[in-house]
Amino acid sequence: MTATALRPPAAATAQQGAAPSFGSFVARAAAAGQLVVQPRMGFSDPRRMRAGLECTKSAVATTAGTLTIDSYTRVGAHAAARAALAEGAPLNGYPIATHSAARTRRLLDGVLDDRFPVQVRHGSSRPEAIVRALTAAGLDATEGGPVSYCLPYGRTPLAESVDNWARCCELLSALAPPPRVPHLESFGGCLLGQLCPPGLLVALSLLEGMFFAQHGIRSVSLSYAQQTDPQQDTEAVRALRRLAEEFLPPTVDRHVVLYTYMGVFPATTRGATRLLEASARLAVGAGAQRLIVKTAAEAHRIPTVPENVRALETAAATAALTERLPAPPDPADSEVYAEARAFVEAVLDLGEDLGRALRAAFARGVLDVPYCLHPDNAGRSRSFVDAGGRLRWSQVGAMPAAAHTTPGGRRAMTSDGLLEALHGLARRYDAPGPDE
Repeated sequence: MTATALRPPAAATAQQGAAPSFGSFVARAAAAGQLVVQPRMGFSDPRRMRAGLECTKSAVATTAGTLTIDSYTRVGAHAAARAALAEGAPLNGYPIATHSAARTRRLLDGVLDDRFPVQVRHGSSRPEAIVRALTAAGLDATEGGPVSYCLPYGRTPLAESVDNWARCCELLSALAPPPRVPHLESFGGCLLGQLCPPGLLVALSLLEGMFFAQHGIRSVSLSYAQQTDPQQDTEAVRALRRLAEEFLPPTVDRHVVLYTYMGVFPATTRGATRLLEASARLAVGAGAQRLIVKTAAEAHRIPTVPENVRALETAAATAALTERLPAPPDPADSEVYAEARAFVEAVLDLGEDLGRALRAAFARGVLDVPYCLHPDNAGRSRSFVDAGGRLRWSQVGAMPAAAHTTPGGRRAMTSDGLLEALHGLARRYDAPGPDE
């Protein structure tokens, strides 16, 4: 199978007449039956960054490129980023607000096109400088969100993050005028994804997508992070797709992006590869259109470009052999869908302005991320992994969800239980199979 065969044909657009954009690229790939795979990748040296993008583009897969931003730029410490570049010190990402727009344009020249979009990934609750820099360089796709890039990663007040992200959406729309279609991906489906029951993740991802649309964004992606039970994960991806159809305006282009498991990764190459392949099967089977991969090196160090390419090609090859799962014959709502919809409706009951509604929901504990220490999080919810591998609530505080008990009636996460929850999946995939 060649790279050309896995690259979506330009004519196979799901939206006739759509301008080249991140969202329309994914739609073309989906129409051609291809899963878009994407790495996490960022280098401070523009030459290394370009080489990484070129290798990603030439992989035997349908790929999107990534510019991951460095930690200094994420927190607005631009003077520190400039000093590091002046000293020749490597950063843990690309300092897009420090490198000139002309320099970034040269990096992208001949790489970025309508068959290879590039997304800027950062992690900032104050993204204005990043948005200005990426649009000046000719880019129009990024990710984050008012909740997901505030909780649990920093101490920016939620109200400030909401205001910052409202400006970010409006700025992205203004600086990437038609025919360009700016794209925003919600990181909401990845919030402490390893320990957060999926109903809340699905709801937060959808609510952030609705927030983006309310502030002028017309192309969004909704995220979900692979967890510990394939059936529950399938329910979650399907719930996210269904709720997006029900709640997002019909004028907003949307797709679902799945993240390969974000918790403790298997330590063996065999185990890591098996988990990556499982995430690709989940993405295709449940109906996600894009997959953010992890590599066999994740448990040990930052992966190299060749290791990223190997992961992209492994995921693509697995996806090509996987068929979409048939819809369940039972029309009843899944457990994940019902819980996620209850969260969404509870937030919408707090007001039409989604920014204010999200702030009120966290203030009242209607939304409450387990094990999150951010001052604006109520901190009364707790979760556990049940005997079947499903993530469930043990304590719900004021949330519109039901708590479950373990067989012995215990509902508190013990230290042993926490360690098992953190390492259980890695151990499962590292364990030898029956034929090994």
